[in-house]
Amino acid sequence: MPKIKTNSGAKKRFTLTGSGKIKRKHAFKRHILTKKTTKAKRNLTCAGLVDHADLSNVKSLLGLK
Repeated sequence: MPKIKTNSGAKKRFTLTGSGKIKRKHAFKRHILTKKTTKAKRNLTCAGLVDHADLSNVKSLLGLK
């Protein structure tokens, strides 16, 4: 069996935690920040976890399962 290639875009966007969860960054923090409130921008700074519904899709992109 050939090895499964990791998706190049996915490996730049997701990181695996020690417990096996997948961390991600929030969108909407690149530009057009003047109309966003300070609280909204601050909340977008924190990293989040990939939702359970998308977990299998992201894992296949990363070549984990």
